[in-house]
Amino acid sequence: MKIGNDIYYVGVNDHQVDLFEGQYEVPNGMSYNSYVIKDEKIAVMDTVDANFTEEWLGNVAKVLDGAKPDYLVVQHMEPDHAANIENFMKAYPDTTVVANTKTFTMMENFFRGMELEGKKLVVANGESLTLGKHVLTFVFAPMVHWPEVMVTYDSTDKVLFSADGFGKFGALDVEEDWDCEARRYYIGIVGKYGAQVQKLLKAAATLDIQTICPLHGPILTENLAHYIEKYDIWSSYKVESEGVVIAYSSVYGNTKKAVEVLAQKLEEKGCPKVSVFDLARDDMAEAVEEAFRYGKLVLATITYNADIFPFMKTYIDHLTERNYQNRTIGLIENGSWAPNAAKVMKAEFEKSKNITWLDTTVKIMSSLSEENIKELDQMAEELCK
Repeated sequence: MKIGNDIYYVGVNDHQVDLFEGQYEVPNGMSYNSYVIKDEKIAVMDTVDANFTEEWLGNVAKVLDGAKPDYLVVQHMEPDHAANIENFMKAYPDTTVVANTKTFTMMENFFRGMELEGKKLVVANGESLTLGKHVLTFVFAPMVHWPEVMVTYDSTDKVLFSADGFGKFGALDVEEDWDCEARRYYIGIVGKYGAQVQKLLKAAATLDIQTICPLHGPILTENLAHYIEKYDIWSSYKVESEGVVIAYSSVYGNTKKAVEVLAQKLEEKGCPKVSVFDLARDDMAEAVEEAFRYGKLVLATITYNADIFPFMKTYIDHLTERNYQNRTIGLIENGSWAPNAAKVMKAEFEKSKNITWLDTTVKIMSSLSEENIKELDQMAEELCK
């Protein structure tokens, strides 16, 4: 695949992976993107996952067509992008590796036997590398989402090589909506680092960008304002869409029944969107993504060992560790002798910023009572304001 006049895509699709990073379901696989810039000097941008060494080296060789690369630019040391550095250097031993100081430190730890004496070019933030007509400028992006990350701007073709930024789940040979899987990817993997992403967006705003080449997902060439706007919303923890997420855990079905009643009441009252997640059975990452997408969240669970049910505890941990904020939360608790879940759940958010709590908290004693039905109606009224 050719991008512009001199830039070529040499990445791979992975349909073998079932859980990306050991936790994210990826039914449509993943792409590991890599690029070649052919100029007076030739630069290869990043490598790919270890399971695709031969395919990737074959893609690179085909584009090089007998030429030898001058540089291997390493923007990010995570193994799905950096696993083949040593294999590449064995294939092209005269190549110079371009990276920053933190990257080279990590590289030594990942590849303990690799010798790069005389083959390293250490770059600083804002420094440029001229390939010929193409000039690459390196912009450091620490904690987006590792500390060594940098992105690269080609001022000639106005291309931003964005590392993991603007990436998404899914292989490139599968057609699917960008927003949904890019949001799930962003919230799950980068979501904690909103402030750092905001800093990178401010730096990117000073550049004339016409193409974005991420390390995962499709190359973005049209309507770039849409993708940048989404990243601004996600990284500033703004509400993206109006709606209510109900996340629950239920053992014998009584808490689930309360959730079903609430969801029905919300729909009857014209709530624009209601998303319901059974945390024991549904995709946890999607439930987390939706909580960040919408402005209102209801948590419903049982009291369990004087605490809350494990799936709910895990879910709240996923939210708070990603700096969940600027949202409205309602609580439904259930218990047969000493309901305690609402108190525990509320305490879990004590460090979260700008959380508004609904006035109505529903306390169920084993099964729904007539009073609970009225409380659920009151909760629905509050959520639909």
